[in-house]
Amino acid sequence: MSLLLAFDDEAALARRLAAALGWPLALIDRHAFPDGETRLRLPPQLPERVAVLRGLQQPNAKLTELLLAAAGARELGAQRLVLVCPYLAYMRQDMAFTPGEVVSQRHIGALLATAFDTVVTVDPHLHRVASLAQVMPGRQGLALTAAPLWGRTIAQRLPGALLLGPDEEAGQWVRVAAAAGGLDFAVCHKQRHGDHDVDVALPDVPVQGRAVVLLDDVASTGRTLAAAARGALQMGAASVDAAVTHALFVGDALAMLHASGVREVWSADGVPHPTNVLPLAPLLAAACLQGAADG
Repeated sequence: MSLLLAFDDEAALARRLAAALGWPLALIDRHAFPDGETRLRLPPQLPERVAVLRGLQQPNAKLTELLLAAAGARELGAQRLVLVCPYLAYMRQDMAFTPGEVVSQRHIGALLATAFDTVVTVDPHLHRVASLAQVMPGRQGLALTAAPLWGRTIAQRLPGALLLGPDEEAGQWVRVAAAAGGLDFAVCHKQRHGDHDVDVALPDVPVQGRAVVLLDDVASTGRTLAAAARGALQMGAASVDAAVTHALFVGDALAMLHASGVREVWSADGVPHPTNVLPLAPLLAAACLQGAADG
């Protein structure tokens, strides 16, 4: 027997994932004490194979609860423990850019590897490592991509659209999405001056009169997407929409995107957000079954 565990704030995605897996679902009961500590309650008896769904957007508080849940699941009978983490935080800092910087990717990866046998995630920020398994020492890391799903979805919504990566890092996803959807693509060049200050130079491609879709793995402040949208519209694009796998959208990011000329914003449902249009449960379920069976 197998079981999916999830937290109440991700219950909607958990129900879709449990249905795709064909597994029962149990929600973790949480109680917040006045001093900020949390008490968790899991089912008193767990099967050998357990998957825990937990996205790590806004990760600092969630990491403590996740590690407690994993330890409790082991005590209550779980032998094979899989983390299904659609958005895996702290992957961007993969090297020390200045002396003394802590390489968060390495340490968060090692921490999760102590708790879980397999970690499943979608489009993690891996640019200087070969695979997610390299980040999870001694464990199985399964890095999925939503890019083919995006390519086919965008091709259905806007046949003949031009896919535009807002920076070089997005190029890996844009190429795969374009191939899956039979679409043209190009990649912009970005210069970042600060968290809210970026310059984006568009490539030399024909944009005049075309529907343009910006595609990226994650949108946080939205400044990079907004700069790319303004550039595309200045070059004569008929319309600009944006598709992102992880809709973090902090502060006024979404409003600012629309103010920059972005018509519609679409996201995958791994991070719950009103812009969700792309279901990830089938993709996550296939990898979760693999992770639960291996080992």
